[in-house]
Amino acid sequence: MSYFLILAFIFFIGSILGWFIELIFRRFFSAANKERRWINPGFLIGPYLPLYGFSLCTLFLLARINIDFIENKILEQILLFVIMTIVVTFIEYIAGLIFIKGMKIKLWDYTKEWGNIKGIICPKFSFFWAILSAIYYFLIDSHVLKSLSWLSNHLTFSFVMGFFYGVFVIDVCYSMNVMVRIRKFAHDNEIIIKYELLKENIRKRNEELLGKKKFIFTMHTGREEFIRHLIHYRNEQMKNKKFQYQIGIKKEHNDR
Repeated sequence: MSYFLILAFIFFIGSILGWFIELIFRRFFSAANKERRWINPGFLIGPYLPLYGFSLCTLFLLARINIDFIENKILEQILLFVIMTIVVTFIEYIAGLIFIKGMKIKLWDYTKEWGNIKGIICPKFSFFWAILSAIYYFLIDSHVLKSLSWLSNHLTFSFVMGFFYGVFVIDVCYSMNVMVRIRKFAHDNEIIIKYELLKENIRKRNEELLGKKKFIFTMHTGREEFIRHLIHYRNEQMKNKKFQYQIGIKKEHNDR
């Protein structure tokens, strides 16, 4: 079986599993979700996160690199996990940087995490990547090719894969159109839009104005309404910055 089909299958599995991991993490463990609501993670509409898909493909490829020159098996595995963690963290950094520089959008924000770099990566979540790498290496990798060989003999699998990528491409096109609108607003106002904060801002306004709760189509509004959401987000962020600045001045004055 070609590597293209193998990686297509792994991307499919990784994207969906990653979405569920993020869904559970944000619902039960995220400090940012104090209301403990269900939050649709990522910038796409459907239940998939491309970052996890690309990361799982990377882990699959790294698990096959030859480091037999290390005689100690334990040291060999430790080195492999370190390489996996560094590479996947690098992928996360590049993905975050592309959206910040190219789209003026910050998809996630680790600014409050210790040791963060530009709010894109941090030791805490790199540690989580290391755990996921270990889980993949010990529990999943050895079964990937066997599972794919079995599934490829069933017509239903081909249908599911084709359906997934068809919906995925449509979703990416739709979501990127939303991103372009956000980018234009951010560029015109010379700001960086924090996507999760914008999504939360829109959710609250929809509940206040319309009494509606949206899990899937949070960003789906008319063009003029979407602009009003962006303006409201910008004004809220300006108020927060002004408030934080005033708090800083008072603290500095009290320290004196």
